[in-house]
Parts: sequence; structure tokens; C-alpha cells
Amino acid sequence: MKKLFFIAIVMVAAVAACSWQEMSTFPCPDAGTTLTYDNFGKDFMTTYCVRCHGGPNGYSSRAFTDVDLVRANAADIFRNAAADNVTMPPGPDDPPKDQRYKLAEWLACGAP
Repeated sequence: MKKLFFIAIVMVAAVAACSWQEMSTFPCPDAGTTLTYDNFGKDFMTTYCVRCHGGPNGYSSRAFTDVDLVRANAADIFRNAAADNVTMPPGPDDPPKDQRYKLAEWLACGAP
């Protein structure tokens, strides 16, 4: 089962790698953002990311369990999960489009 899961991830990543939006093309709004780690980022990461990116017990060695770890990986998170980038998370529990755009704004503004 794990083998099929990873094959599916690789296939989705290969298709998505052909075209994605970079964080640098999604500027922070002129007025800034009202989104913060406390009112948006923590819940988004907990709901959609830390199942796999939660440290030693996850599928990935990259953990997104606190704001500093998210900031350190912001460009990669954006490329895979924000705006119209839909590589992550794999599976049926994808974030809705409006949540992906909030993630894009939050990351583009420095993940305050």
C-alpha cells in the first residue's frame, strides 16, 4: 500500500512539475495581510500538512510544525500547495481553492 501511495505522489508531482506558480510571482497585497500563523497558518498546516510533514513520525523528514520551519520552507510549500499549485497534499482531502489562495497570500507576506 505504501508503494502505491508513493507512486501516486511521484506521478502527481511529475505532472505538477510541468507548470507551477512561484512565490515571487504572487506579491503580498499592498495593504499587507491580516493572516497570521495564529489565525490561519497553524490550522492550515495542522489540517493539511503535518500528517506527513510532522517530524520523525511523518512520511517526510521536513517538518512544518512551527512557524519558523514553515518560513524556512515557504518557497517549497508555495510551489506545492499554494494558489493554483495542487501537488500537495496528495489524496482526497485537498484544501479548497480559497484556502490555497489564503496560503499563497500568507506565505507571500512572509508568514507573519
